[in-house]
Amino acid sequence: MTMDGGRPLRVAVVGSGPSGFYAAEALFKDATLKCEVDMFDRLPTPFGLVRGGVAPDHQKIKSVVKVYEKTAADPRFRFYGNVKLGADLSLEDLRRRYDAVILAVGAESDRRMGIPGEDLAGSFAATEFVGWYNSHPDHRDKAFDLSAESVAVVGIGNVAVDVARVLAEDPEVLAKTDMADYAVDALRKSRVKNVYMLGRRGPAQAAFSPAELEELGGLHSADLVLTPEETALDPESQKDYDAGDQALKKNVDALQAFAKRGPGSKARKVHLRLCVSPVEVVGKDGKVAAVRIEKNVLVRQPDGSIKPKGSGRFETLPIGMILRSVGYFGVPVPGVPFDSKKGVIPNAAGRVLEAGAPLPGLYVVGWAKRGPSGLIGTNRACSAETAAKVLEDFRGKALAADAEKTQAAAEAYVRGKKRDVVSFADWKRLDAAEVEKGKASGKIREKFSRISDALAALKAVVV
Repeated sequence: MTMDGGRPLRVAVVGSGPSGFYAAEALFKDATLKCEVDMFDRLPTPFGLVRGGVAPDHQKIKSVVKVYEKTAADPRFRFYGNVKLGADLSLEDLRRRYDAVILAVGAESDRRMGIPGEDLAGSFAATEFVGWYNSHPDHRDKAFDLSAESVAVVGIGNVAVDVARVLAEDPEVLAKTDMADYAVDALRKSRVKNVYMLGRRGPAQAAFSPAELEELGGLHSADLVLTPEETALDPESQKDYDAGDQALKKNVDALQAFAKRGPGSKARKVHLRLCVSPVEVVGKDGKVAAVRIEKNVLVRQPDGSIKPKGSGRFETLPIGMILRSVGYFGVPVPGVPFDSKKGVIPNAAGRVLEAGAPLPGLYVVGWAKRGPSGLIGTNRACSAETAAKVLEDFRGKALAADAEKTQAAAEAYVRGKKRDVVSFADWKRLDAAEVEKGKASGKIREKFSRISDALAALKAVVV
């Protein structure tokens, strides 16, 4: 099936992370449809948070890019890297040249704690630290002072666990991964001995898995430290434990087993604190000097959930840096409706809404669609749902047919607007160059951490 005039359905996907590639995959799977997908990314490198967010010592997770490479190898696919929506191209530019535009822009900002002292020097979003050690161009030049003996990480989710592990692990273990060389060098000079992970709720509400706990507890250079007091169950959590949820029971049992081990004898410690909330970042001479935390009690809500409530008991932890990991948050896209409270693009099953009505030909996938939740694989079903709506609108004639919307016309327009466009073939050359650079120092790869360096490398490589 084709558009009127016999040409393929033309779809632009903005963003090359997992949700964008899964959307392209879903569109290509329909055997009755002739479809072409052009994917745009503001960076010259694809794969989004798989490249820039997954921890360097989690290479198995990063292997998912092999799935995306299969999609990129399809002759119906084009990649336009180093092209930013809102700067190089407008949304209207795309809508004039494609039948449908799918926004896969993720959630590029972070949530704030909303407490006094949050803006002191030495207070960062954990995502900045992650981007820094992962060679992300946005964060490559940030400076993190690792001279303090103690650091606080607010949150106990996946990102918080990764950050705590990186701060506490032996740098020589990380030196063999694809972590940025400058980050490895900084970690080698680090004086951090105590990493405090601060979780608002108790062991029965912790979202991580026993496997993640074992990983934290198995570090070469650090002990995972919990206290029997903070891993004990309150009466309401005990009811949930007794109800028989096996995942919950395994988590609680693992946490309590670690608490019984005591402080250990390794040089560094990861202190996992439960039922505590930061209420103030305390400064000295304009810099982070301590964090004041309040002990929480857990209260059953009318909807059955358990939420923390301050108890009025406080404690102060001397620290030199604090990294907040309390959630990602979306940023507005020029020309696209945005829900500033939820940090998402308003939509109905992937169709973008304006004043409650669908905008023809405009769709959204991933975290920009549903908020920052789920793992990498969660995006597959999310993207398939949106792709189904694209096909439904196509078959229902809701997408305008225009014979001028061709691959050649789009290619000419994009390259006329932006000189240094990076194709997927270009990316494969960058990929090979990164791997080769890494081999020289015994690493998996050494990433280009500046866009200018990546573009210069492409010009230097003889095809």
